[in-house]
Formats: sequence, C-alpha cells, structure tokens
Amino acid sequence: MATPDADFLPTHVVPRDGLAAWETPDPSRPTVPLDPLLPVQLVERRGDWGRIVCHNGWSAWVDGRLLLPVPQTPPAAEAPPTRTADARPLLARVRESLSRYGLALEDMAAGKADGEAFRRRTRGLRAGMVIDGEAVWLYDAEQERWVYCDGTQADTYAVSSAPSADETTTRPTQTAGETPAPTQVVDWPGESR
Repeated sequence: MATPDADFLPTHVVPRDGLAAWETPDPSRPTVPLDPLLPVQLVERRGDWGRIVCHNGWSAWVDGRLLLPVPQTPPAAEAPPTRTADARPLLARVRESLSRYGLALEDMAAGKADGEAFRRRTRGLRAGMVIDGEAVWLYDAEQERWVYCDGTQADTYAVSSAPSADETTTRPTQTAGETPAPTQVVDWPGESR
C-alpha cells in the first residue's frame, strides 16, 4: 500500500455514484472503482482520460470529464473576476437544433417534404434539455456530455461516450451515417507501454 501524503491537496472529488477506474488509459484494463465523494488530485490529462492520485498515493486513470472540481481560492482583488463555464452558448446550440428540427417537421406536415427529405434535414441533429425551476440539464453534442447549470455555473453532469485520448478540446460533430471512431490509446513521446 502507498504511503499517505501529508501535503495532499485535492483538486477534484469523485461523483456521488463513484467512478470506474483503469490501470492505464485503456478500457480493457479496469481496476478497483473509486468510492463516492473521494477527494483526489488530477495530475495528468490525455484527452478525456485523467490520471488521479489518492491521499494514500494510489493512482489510477478515470474519465476525467466526470470528476467534480474542488473550488479554488478566489483570485486576488487586483485580478479581474473570472467566470466558470457559461451555459448560454450551449443553450443557443440546443435552440438552433430544435429550430431546425421544427422547420423540417413543419415542412413534412405541410406536404412540402417527404420522409426521406425529413430524414436528410434532421440527420446529425442532437439536442437535449430538461428544465426544472432554476436547474437546467443541457446535452452538449460536441462534447458528448450532459451539463448541469444552476444559473451561476455549468458543470459536466454525465457523459455519453467512453473517454478518448484525443487532445482536441471539442469533438467534431458526427456527420450523417458516420460511425464514431473507437477510443484509441496513444503513446506519448518518451513513453513506452
């Protein structure tokens, strides 16, 4: 067993339902799942994968998108205030997808389009939204995740795809009829498996 680190300062917490973990950033190498609300340090990122370290020094790879950040110390008074994730751009994308779907549906209902034309116009559209008072859950099709917003900030709530080693910040939108590429593990310079 690893020795506890007296200077351990968590950067994240495991979600309430716990979290699957892997020995390496490879879904075929599972290890012991993490306990709910366990404080961890996120020490490395590889696309969606995150390597965490626990207080006792034990380390594993997780889907880093699901980790809940621990609030950091506020910026000094002379620094401009910064804002966490803003749900408005995502809400605009959901609105646009809903509008495009509604227009295609109206054309089909009015006899201006047949089933095939409707399928072509709606192919690739993905949107999701649940509003309950001040809380909203929005589906982010570009990041393949659900985002929860309470009006002050937006945080990842759940993801709909396996973690990826892709370093890009956003995933390209899937085109019609295209099958998503499987997750791939990559070797980093100076690293061997």
